Amino acid sequence: MSATWRDLGGFGAIGRIVVDLGAMFRVVVLEIDGTVVQELARPSGKFRHQIKDGEQWPHIGDFVVLDGPPGQRRIEAVLPRRTALVRKNPGEAIEAQVLAANIDTVFIMVSLAQPPNAARLERSLALVWDSGAAPVIVLTKQDVCSHLDAYVRAAEETALGVPVLAVSAVTGDGIESLGAWLMPAQTVALMGPSGVGKSTLLNYWLGDDAQRVMAVRTGDHRGRHTTTHRELFRLPNGALVMDIPGIREVGLWAGSAHTVFGDVEQLAEDCRFTDCRHQGEPGCAVAQAIHEGRLDAERLTQYQKLEREHQFIERKRSQRAQSEARQLWKRRSQEAKAQRMEKRQRQ
Repeated sequence: MSATWRDLGGFGAIGRIVVDLGAMFRVVVLEIDGTVVQELARPSGKFRHQIKDGEQWPHIGDFVVLDGPPGQRRIEAVLPRRTALVRKNPGEAIEAQVLAANIDTVFIMVSLAQPPNAARLERSLALVWDSGAAPVIVLTKQDVCSHLDAYVRAAEETALGVPVLAVSAVTGDGIESLGAWLMPAQTVALMGPSGVGKSTLLNYWLGDDAQRVMAVRTGDHRGRHTTTHRELFRLPNGALVMDIPGIREVGLWAGSAHTVFGDVEQLAEDCRFTDCRHQGEPGCAVAQAIHEGRLDAERLTQYQKLEREHQFIERKRSQRAQSEARQLWKRRSQEAKAQRMEKRQRQ
């Protein structure tokens, strides 16, 4: 449940969640006297009762209000999030999954051991843009790539102005270029599938094996490690970095394709009809661009796919909101009826 300091009467201490352990969290606590300590905390019973869904549950990066003495901390509220990296929960259920909160930059990590997957990259960009954070594409494992220039160009064509940087945590090549985003008090999340090199890069910065990395498979150069929980690490210079566990599915939640497919949307403005679906209508500027080789047909296909997915999610969310409103109205009606009956019995 989100709340402001005024709503809570100004009590308790403020902490930031740095480790998500499931039933409890490790938080860095700023005490009233200005001291900073690290402690374990659990959501209070009142807080558990008040939250409506998993999106309101505390997540890594959240700032929370704590009550109770040191060693017995209780989370009473989650302060409003400045940014939130949210995806659709994997599976058929239409639910949100918060991956990280209050993130400044997301490094979308892509392995150079194989050609960049444009469709996945487009989805990842949409997810990050919707979060409010800034995306940066980091192409990892530069040391095993024999087609570096071609792969970088392919990523840049998909990214449309988003920074694209190639690095190797093995040789150190390109690592310094990431320093522009790793400034003191800035929070960066590392996002990508398992084995792409997130933990290896984090270990390079920390100078130790903070995140365990297993041997790399021969053939595809993919690590076999898995990050089992989300943790926020502090680098020596004061920057904060989070290694998000490997993401297999990049399901959009609240975002749409507009932020990623600006080239398609700009072309669509010149279509003869404002409701053109780019499916053979006369005067379609998008179709003309594809015919002339100015736009890849696959890019339009992916744009339309993400738009359909976004519209489906929005319909389901609207239906759920309506259902919850009906249930609330029914419950309040029953409570009002019970109060009237009780009043009559007293008379």
